[in-house]
Amino acid sequence: MRPFLRTITTLAAGAALALAVPVSQPSASATPAAAPAAGPESVTLTGSGWGHGKGLSQWGARGAAGQGLSAAQILDFYYPGTQTGRGGGSVKVLVTADTSSNVVVQHRPRLKVRSLANGRTWKLGTRGAKRWKLTAHRGGTKLSVKTNRWRKVRILPGQAEFKAKGGAIRLYLPGGSAEYRGRIRSVVPASGQGRDTVNVVSVEKYLRGVVPSEMPASWHPQAVQAQAVAARTYAIFERDTNDRGVFDVWDTTQSQVYRGVAAEEPAANAAIAATAGQIRTYGGAPAFTQFSSSNGGWTAPGSFPYQVAKADPYEAGSGNPNNSWSVQLTDDAIEAQFPGIGDFESLEITKDPAQGGRVTKVVVHGTTGDPELTGDQFRVRFGLRSTMFAQTA
Repeated sequence: MRPFLRTITTLAAGAALALAVPVSQPSASATPAAAPAAGPESVTLTGSGWGHGKGLSQWGARGAAGQGLSAAQILDFYYPGTQTGRGGGSVKVLVTADTSSNVVVQHRPRLKVRSLANGRTWKLGTRGAKRWKLTAHRGGTKLSVKTNRWRKVRILPGQAEFKAKGGAIRLYLPGGSAEYRGRIRSVVPASGQGRDTVNVVSVEKYLRGVVPSEMPASWHPQAVQAQAVAARTYAIFERDTNDRGVFDVWDTTQSQVYRGVAAEEPAANAAIAATAGQIRTYGGAPAFTQFSSSNGGWTAPGSFPYQVAKADPYEAGSGNPNNSWSVQLTDDAIEAQFPGIGDFESLEITKDPAQGGRVTKVVVHGTTGDPELTGDQFRVRFGLRSTMFAQTA
């Protein structure tokens, strides 16, 4: 660790000294010299891995499958102590891209609208219909249709949803559109303000939009099958454990990435079908099957017994491009993140050998402050790929 650069100046002056030694005044044109910077202009961090490192490593799963491990064996390695179980049902997915105050879908055969308040369903067969829209209306929902223009059809009691048999529904989003299987629901969020768009879909059809969004469908089938089981378990755990009101999971990395029909791939669908209904359980309940791109050679510990730190022998031979990376952080960038530290001086990095050298703590030293962060907080703050890093310059 670079020593603090502290300067203490002691001034001693007596009246006789002041009289004996005249003080010269600087000229008006003189410019005071700038104080030297307290620390380096930048630091270089090198590391490996990408993500939090808990649970399944996607690149590790690829390497393990290439060495002949089955999907079950891959899952046993990354979630030790878990068992194979069964799970299903439906999941409610928040469509975060729909930031509008209404829900608009394309007309299609067999399209219906349903009131969530009383369960009543209406067929939507207006001649010349192009689009249908649900808009909040006091305590209910206004249904509108677009032919050559928008016009009101009826007021539905409570909140409402679109549904259709035999295919997907195209949802219009600000700047585009996307197709989703299942139902498209217009609901009031927990805050009570505005409207949210939620896709209610069976877990198995949901996975069609998740698995190829999280792992290339062209990878070894056993790796893709392991991803399918992990993703299925993760969704069910989120649904059964958290109460988020009108939805169970986000369609982003805040849960797991879900892109609807656009993401679907035959090879991923085959992996989902091959593992239909399979989940991982611990103590009879769905496990929290977190996963990340790469763990840097060591799995990271978590808050559950099956989230342990251990060496991962499968990443090295997987072709993982995250085996080595480097980032340079300037002193300006560091000081911008921590305005109270004054001039940046140094980083004090603490690693845990039991976690393969994963960073557990970082102290940012400055002339006027020394904030302390966990390794993961530092990773997120500066957009580092993982907490497997060291300072090299």
